[in-house]
Amino acid sequence: MPDEAFIHIVRVDIDPEHEAAFNTWYEQKHFPDLLACPGWLSARRFVSIGDGPKYAAMYEVAGRWAFETPEFLKVKGFGPFESLVKNFMRIQLRPMSGPA
Repeated sequence: MPDEAFIHIVRVDIDPEHEAAFNTWYEQKHFPDLLACPGWLSARRFVSIGDGPKYAAMYEVAGRWAFETPEFLKVKGFGPFESLVKNFMRIQLRPMSGPA
């Protein structure tokens, strides 16, 4: 399979006492840092309306190579919230080719 673009989704929970600071960091620091990295094309956040971790972030990534750049390696993870994040889940999806 060629190194093609895909969707990268991350879901997490964080204790309510850290929620406001986490959300501010995610929007004002983490998203800009990631989107400045080669191959990180878009980013958007969501709040769950069902089961599973409360927060989700969805990224469009140009290829698996984007996870190996020096820029990404400097900003990956949850920064000051690394030890506070719980129930981490990740899913990666590629577009289907042809009719379903």
